Amino acid sequence: MINRELIEVFSEIAREKNVDRSELATIMEELFLYVIEKEYGDSSNCSVIVNLDKGEIEIYAEKTIVEEVDDYKVEITLEDACQKEPDAAADLEVGDIFVEVIDPMIFGRRIVTTAKQFFAQRIREVERNYVFEDYSNRVGEIVIGVVKQVQRDNVFVDIDRAELKMPKREQISSERYRRGDTIRAIIKSVEDTSKGPEIIISRSNDTFLQKLFEMEVPEIEDSIIDITAISRQPGERAKIIVRSNDRRIDPVGACVGMRGSRIQAVVRELNNEKIDIVNYSEQPEILITRALSPAKPVNLYIDDDKKYCIAIFEDDDLNFAIGRNGMNINLASRITDYRIDAFGENEYERIQSDQKTVLSEIDGITETTAKNLADVGVKIVSELLGADEDILLSAKGIGESSLDDIYTAVQEFIEREIPTADDDFMEVEVELDDNVKSSDEPITESTK
Repeated sequence: MINRELIEVFSEIAREKNVDRSELATIMEELFLYVIEKEYGDSSNCSVIVNLDKGEIEIYAEKTIVEEVDDYKVEITLEDACQKEPDAAADLEVGDIFVEVIDPMIFGRRIVTTAKQFFAQRIREVERNYVFEDYSNRVGEIVIGVVKQVQRDNVFVDIDRAELKMPKREQISSERYRRGDTIRAIIKSVEDTSKGPEIIISRSNDTFLQKLFEMEVPEIEDSIIDITAISRQPGERAKIIVRSNDRRIDPVGACVGMRGSRIQAVVRELNNEKIDIVNYSEQPEILITRALSPAKPVNLYIDDDKKYCIAIFEDDDLNFAIGRNGMNINLASRITDYRIDAFGENEYERIQSDQKTVLSEIDGITETTAKNLADVGVKIVSELLGADEDILLSAKGIGESSLDDIYTAVQEFIEREIPTADDDFMEVEVELDDNVKSSDEPITESTK
C-alpha cells in the first residue's frame, strides 16, 4: 500500500511541476537510496527499481554469503539466505553473492515525511535545471513578463515559473516600473548560481532595439534588410544604420513604414526614444554625414587610417550638431566607428591659425628651445602636435620632463590639442541627402 500511496502522492506533485514521468521515477529511486543510506549508513550495494505504471517499488541488496556476519549491511549467513530463497537453497554456498529483496514497508510510515522533503528538494533542482537550460537557449530573445518586485537597483519580473532580474544598468532611466506592470525585454544572459539560475533581462541593450525592429519590419526578419550598426542613449535617442540587399527595397522607408507606423510602434515601446534611421554607404564621408543628422556639416576632414573625422558646421548649428550633453556627436561616432570632433567655422579657422603659430611666440617656450626643435624640423604648433615623440626627444636639451612642459604650454595656448587639416586628412564638401529619417520628424502620407 505504501508503494502505491507514495507513487500517487509524488505523481500529483510531478504533474503540478511539469516533471516528466521518467524524471519522477529517477527521483524516487534516488529517494530510497537516500533513505537506505540514512538508515544503514551505506547504500552502495543496493539498487532500486520504480515501476510507475504498476505502482511498484522494488529494492535489492547484494550481500556476500558468510559463515558468521560481521556487517549485516553487506553480509548474510548461509542459513538466512536459504530461508529467504528456499527454492535456491541447494545451489547456495558460502562466498556466493546473494541478492536480497527488501520490503519498502520496513521503513514504516516515516518514509512518507522523509520522502516528501527529499522529493521537494529534488523537484526544485529539476526546476532550476529546466529553467537554466530553457533560458540559456533563449538568450537574445524578447520575452514578456509581469513586474513582481521593484527594488532600488533591480526590477524582478515573473514569466511562468521563472524569475528574471533587470538591474538598473539594463533599465531605461526615464521609465518607472510598478508592481503588476507588463513589460517587454530581451534576455541578455543566464548564469547558474548557488541560488539557482540568474536570468538577466534588458531594455537598454542595443540588441533589444534590433529585435523590436525585426518584429515590426518583416524585411529585416527575412534578411532583405540588414541592421549593420546601432548606438543608443536608452530612452532618449538612438541611431541605426540599415542596408538593403535588394535594390528595389528602400531600407529607410521600409523601417519607417506607411505613415510611420513601424517606427512609431518601436518608439512607443521605448518610452518615446527618438530614433534616426541612416541608410548605409561604403563611402565614409557620406555615412558620417548621414549619421550626424539632423545636423548638416559644411565640411568634413577625414583620416581613414586613424578613424578620425573633423566635422565643420555653421556656427549657429554647432550646438545642434553636438546635441544635449554631446549626445548627437557621440552616437554618430559610435555608429560609424570614427572619432568625430565638431567645430563651428569661426572656431576652426582660429584653431588653424593658432596651429600655424611659431613655437617661439608661445609663452613658456624659450628661443633656445624653439631653435633646438627647429633643428629637428619642428617649427610651428601643428608640426609639434604631429611629430613623433622620439624625434622631439632627439632635439638638443629636450628631455621627457621638458617635453611635458612644452606640451602644457602649447595646450594652454590653443586651449585644446587638435590635429589640423593637413595632408593626412581628406577634405570633403558635403550635402545632406534624404537617406536618413528620424522618428521625431513629421510623418507624411507619402512616407513609405
